[in-house]
Amino acid sequence: MEFENLVKLIQAVSDSELTQFSYEEKGVSLSMKKEKKEKIIAVEHASMPQVATAEVNGATMELGETKKEASFDGNVVKSPLVGTFYTAPSPEDDPFVKVGDIVSKGQVLGIVEAMKLMNEIESEYDGVIKQILVSNEDVIEFGQPLFVIE
Repeated sequence: MEFENLVKLIQAVSDSELTQFSYEEKGVSLSMKKEKKEKIIAVEHASMPQVATAEVNGATMELGETKKEASFDGNVVKSPLVGTFYTAPSPEDDPFVKVGDIVSKGQVLGIVEAMKLMNEIESEYDGVIKQILVSNEDVIEFGQPLFVIE
């Protein structure tokens, strides 16, 4: 095999998804192997400042701060799961609650759809709705604050 063709072959294997390549011609054998690099992104627990990190071949890098949890005056009802938030049981119905409504523990405040299942979000507190922190059809995260009840 000519040197120029060998260089082209090495470049082709390097640019491909192959991790190993072997070639044999006229008593000459060629074997190439490359290690696959992995990228892992992790996010710290929601109650702490969230920091993303990346790990490549054993080296860890901090990518920067993402979100800090805001402080609210009152009791905060957080999402127990990831999904789509709905303020009412159907588009034609009134919302479950509005700012200023008096709620009691166990009362439905909204719905989170996750994997085609509708999950009712119930109040964990007795009190008055001071803030609604999400809108109808918002995509929400686990632990995201939804309501402030005072």
